[in-house]
Amino acid sequence: MNRDDIIQMAEVAGMTGLESSGILENFERFAALVAAHEREACAKVCDDLVGDGMMGTAEWNSGVLNCVAAIRARGQHD
Repeated sequence: MNRDDIIQMAEVAGMTGLESSGILENFERFAALVAAHEREACAKVCDDLVGDGMMGTAEWNSGVLNCVAAIRARGQHD
């Protein structure tokens, strides 16, 4: 998510004038925190699938752990 994405989503939500009001930086930090929280929540859902019943094969677990790593890595590329 970049600055333009944040501005566009804020405008869709009815918030206008962010750039002129000088609070865009606060919204960017807030958006980053929300995104990090959501990524971690998604990663934890996947973590819970490791060894899940009949699906807990080595291949399954490897795939799930790869997904967890990819989700968490997204925060390092944003």
